[in-house]
Amino acid sequence: MNKENIITYYFDNDGDIPNNILPVIIYKNALQYLTDKNLESTFSQNGWTNNWHDIILTEDHFHSNTHEVLGLKSGQSRLMLGGIKGEIVNVEQGDVIILPAGVGHFSVDNSGDYQFVGGYPNGADWNLKFSLKKENSPSILAEIANIPLPEKDPIFGDNGPLFEFWH
Repeated sequence: MNKENIITYYFDNDGDIPNNILPVIIYKNALQYLTDKNLESTFSQNGWTNNWHDIILTEDHFHSNTHEVLGLKSGQSRLMLGGIKGEIVNVEQGDVIILPAGVGHFSVDNSGDYQFVGGYPNGADWNLKFSLKKENSPSILAEIANIPLPEKDPIFGDNGPLFEFWH
């Protein structure tokens, strides 16, 4: 994958959304690198399972117990990443977003004219958290800090660019 097709974002804990020291990674047009052009089967082959197909919640949320991959299967979408003080990103069909545990995300685009495929390393059952202020903040931060790195990149497997940014 060309370096110019990889975008990273770093987000600090804003007191409400914990975020992570690991960056969010976006692979622009990742489908061009897939032989079968199927995000779900590629995620599954690389151990990112417990897959789903849907839109993204319009309420800011994060997962404290697992990392997440989002591949835009169809349409276009605008997501807020990193909490309300984060970044709005525009994604198009074929883009893949890798979210470290704790990173806030929500849809700012209520069209419903798009569909993501999601997945989690080793098929983790994800939780749904909305705010550090409403939860037990120290235990959430400890949980996020103890989540292991995934064994494989969700698109490129053993030798993916993920490992250049997450180590």
